[in-house]
Amino acid sequence: MDDLIADFVAECREMLEAVGGEIVAWEAEPGNRARLDSIFRFVHTVKGNCGFFEFPRLESLSHAAEDALADVRAGRRQADAALVSAVLAIIDRISEMVAAIDTGGEVPAGDDSALILALAPGSEQLLAPAAAPAESGGTKAVAAPRTIRLSVELLDRVMSTVSDMVLARNELSRRLRDTQGDVAVEGAFERLSAIIAEMRDAITRTRMQRIENLFVGLPRMVRDLSAELGKQVLVDVDGGDVELDREMIEMIRDPLTHIVRNAIDHGIEKPGERLKAGKRETGLLSVSARQSGNQILIDITDDGRGIDAGRLVEKAVANGLLERSEAARLSTKEKLALIFEAGLSTATAVTNISGRGVGMDVVRSNVERIGGTVEIDSKPEQGTRMTLRVPLTLTIIPALTVSIGQQHFAIPRTAIDEIVRARGESVELSQVGGAGVATIRGRRVPEIALADVLGLPSELRDEERTLVVIRPAGGDVYALAVDRIHDHEELVVKPAAPAVMATGLYAGTTLADDGSPILLFDPAGLARVGGVRLEAQERGARIFEEAGRKREDVATQVLLFRGLGGERRAVRLAIVDRIEEVPASSIKMSAGQLRVQLGEVILPLVGLVEPPVEGKVRVFRLNDGHQEVGYAFHEVIDLEALASQVMPAETPGVIGGVALIAGEPAEIIDAHWLFARHSAHSRTASASVCRLPAGDPWIQNMLRPIVEAAGYRVVSGEDEPADIVIVQDGKSEPAATGGKLIRLRSDPEAGEGDGSIYRYDRAGLLAALHSAAGA
Repeated sequence: MDDLIADFVAECREMLEAVGGEIVAWEAEPGNRARLDSIFRFVHTVKGNCGFFEFPRLESLSHAAEDALADVRAGRRQADAALVSAVLAIIDRISEMVAAIDTGGEVPAGDDSALILALAPGSEQLLAPAAAPAESGGTKAVAAPRTIRLSVELLDRVMSTVSDMVLARNELSRRLRDTQGDVAVEGAFERLSAIIAEMRDAITRTRMQRIENLFVGLPRMVRDLSAELGKQVLVDVDGGDVELDREMIEMIRDPLTHIVRNAIDHGIEKPGERLKAGKRETGLLSVSARQSGNQILIDITDDGRGIDAGRLVEKAVANGLLERSEAARLSTKEKLALIFEAGLSTATAVTNISGRGVGMDVVRSNVERIGGTVEIDSKPEQGTRMTLRVPLTLTIIPALTVSIGQQHFAIPRTAIDEIVRARGESVELSQVGGAGVATIRGRRVPEIALADVLGLPSELRDEERTLVVIRPAGGDVYALAVDRIHDHEELVVKPAAPAVMATGLYAGTTLADDGSPILLFDPAGLARVGGVRLEAQERGARIFEEAGRKREDVATQVLLFRGLGGERRAVRLAIVDRIEEVPASSIKMSAGQLRVQLGEVILPLVGLVEPPVEGKVRVFRLNDGHQEVGYAFHEVIDLEALASQVMPAETPGVIGGVALIAGEPAEIIDAHWLFARHSAHSRTASASVCRLPAGDPWIQNMLRPIVEAAGYRVVSGEDEPADIVIVQDGKSEPAATGGKLIRLRSDPEAGEGDGSIYRYDRAGLLAALHSAAGA
């Protein structure tokens, strides 16, 4: 809000500089409509903004002036000296209030009735000079930061100049490295580099603006459209603190508005239709923004009727945009993409909001013009999500340049873990299931060759290349094999053409220090296209799929992994159901042991000593066919065959023994012991049966949990066989065959010595239960 008020103040001051002279000129030439319109626009703009910022005093002044000027524009009144004086007085008062807002953030209190009365026709109200606003509480307000309004064209020129300075700095740096440098020259160069970096950051910030300025008008628009269409729509806006280039915000304003209007008009149903479909009568429209690498993603999601892909196809065929034979081969995604074809609409009626078959093609072309893309996903009767992917435009980022043959590319420096030589002693390249694997100092990571991904010729063999170990945001690492490594430089990033961005490989284009274009890789997209599945659970799923194809192997298949303490361990693949990654908050100490919440399921957890404080933990879900146990670990190493003999452990425990796997010792998990010790049902698998009276609330609510915790299975029916029966306060109950009767009393002293147990004597009760279990 502070930023918006600062913009309001700057806009008012800019208009005030010109409007005073316009009024004087208008008095001399009352018939000049252009000057009248200019004055009217000023008071109208102030009135509209005041309603938003809740400045009622300013609003009433500007509203009164607007009404008087509207009468002049409509010919209902002639401009005279009295009216001009009254309007000038009001504009002076507005100027004073704008100054007060700039310094203190609030409009001072005061009475403007005399100024407003002077606007009336024939008024003889004398206008006293306006007093300067008094300081409240005797404390001078802190002045707001000084601002100045500049044209976008000027900022573009300045930014372009800074970009050229960065390129020149890069070239100078390269030349200094190639020659015998002078210490004094190098020191001066470092100071110059620091100044350029500071200037670059400052200029970049001048073009950035919070995206909330784009979102601020959405709630009002949704409200008005919903009322017009007889619908109930709740709008949820998130991500307003994301920053985007000011010009980009203006470029996507119209596409976003069109998508929102379509969602309300076509997507969200009327209350009656929603109730019939089993939905809430109020529809939900969600608009959110987030930053992903060098792109801003804006999601517009509704829970309406969705898009009828079949109807889109029929319309496309009917309009001659598609052949019937081609339509049969379209995927769901391709069918939905037809909505971007010009002249295609599924609306049953044309309204003043949408339905004319124009708009979505314009939306896509406008977004693609700035290097962005539009993605669509829709499910019938569930809703639609549209995603605008737009670049941050002109940005300077640190990057590493690499090459394949004569082709150069750039990788964001923030995504690079390390750089190693493929033929180094600590690096080993191998193939597992047709996929490349690099072992770097004992750590195995997926490896892809950039030349293979791009289909470019390379003269180097695998072992002659250099490996760039990359860690995309939110993903595991992988190794990218390139021919050569060049400089670490700060590069100017610009949007790439839509066709280039559609490959999923690139985040934009950049310029080398000689001005030649270079494509900037998107690390996550490069891994995706190269076939690397980054998430741990997906990697685990791939291993399990490979295991399913190797079932014919004689040797037992085991999953080799590294424990949280760095231990090299293995678990038989057959009992591993899946791999999960859970936040630390899902792991808690409960009922004497660690447990993990996985969705709606709570499992005992092994592999941890105490709950983690933060971060995420990977968990095996081990399954014996009836029950599950969680096992925390650090990383999956590989799928291996257990061919050698297992040397058993000296004492029973979670480690059943040690065996050689892939040439190195590995501890083997004893699944039988683990389930016997930690399974939630291990103590009741062959438990005795205890019968409790069904009609006694105290027994059911207070006693039953203790009995079940002791390992008994509880029944209540009188005809059900039981090994032990518990009754309270002398109530008769026949003991089970070969079992035992336990009598409880509610009075701690009465009945003492008759063999009954006071019902809150926990130690005595547990002793009786354990004794009965032993019998």
